[in-house]
Amino acid sequence: MPQGFSLKNILITRKADGWYCTMCLDDPSVPKISKDEIIPSWDNSMGIDAVLFEDNYLANSEGNKLPSVKSYRKNQTKLAKISQRKNTKEKGSKARRKLAKREARKHQQIARARKDHAYKMAHSLVHSDKKVFFVENLNLQGLRKRNKTKKDHQGNYLPNGQSAKSGLNKSWSDASFGQFFDIFSYIAEKAGAVVKKVNPAYTSQLLPHRDEFVFTDCSIRKYWDEIEKIWVDRDISASINLKRVGLELFPTINRRSGKIVKSQTNSTAKEVLAVLKRIPEAYALSLDERR
Repeated sequence: MPQGFSLKNILITRKADGWYCTMCLDDPSVPKISKDEIIPSWDNSMGIDAVLFEDNYLANSEGNKLPSVKSYRKNQTKLAKISQRKNTKEKGSKARRKLAKREARKHQQIARARKDHAYKMAHSLVHSDKKVFFVENLNLQGLRKRNKTKKDHQGNYLPNGQSAKSGLNKSWSDASFGQFFDIFSYIAEKAGAVVKKVNPAYTSQLLPHRDEFVFTDCSIRKYWDEIEKIWVDRDISASINLKRVGLELFPTINRRSGKIVKSQTNSTAKEVLAVLKRIPEAYALSLDERR
């Protein structure tokens, strides 16, 4: 036991590769920082958007994107082969138990890779020296929910899009944003920072430097701003808008009509454009323009 520490609890668990003992210690000399003590500002805060598109995992309001690990996607073929071989063996046999243990270790490897990635992403964000991080308050359980069944007047089932959504549900589970946000909050608290969840409504649709809805379809990943002569990335734009929501600078939008009731966009337009213009892809010409 380290000197000055006190033992809070002990958790003993059995995993695929053996027994583990987790000890929770308390150090009274570590100061506890209250969330109310840190006043967020434009300079000491950062917005973070959960991307889940191609190889991107997160996008932040500084104009950076962090890669995903996709640990399950990379191992699902090997996992399926082990599972198929296991199912062909007789129940209770030595061969089946051996393959079941191998399957459990592969699941453990996937989970550990995902957790290691979450810690690395959390540390890379905390090292930006920001004190307040605004993240999306996502309904993760609802995002992974199956689509409602549809029936015709005769009681026959109709296509409901579940086949296409199954792949998306698998990607949400593989990303494990819930685990990441918990780890990120823990790492940020140790570094003297806080993580605050904000409402992501309309943040992915509205331009951060002008009150204009342009990303109305999920297939639109970037937008050419003819006025500013730059490409605006959808994910970077959403992360900046999350930061504006946290700082209470995001426009007030009527949910029924979708019209903007009150706006403070002009107060941050200069800072937002400074971020958008320093991204290398902002001035990349399209294929037609190059020709």
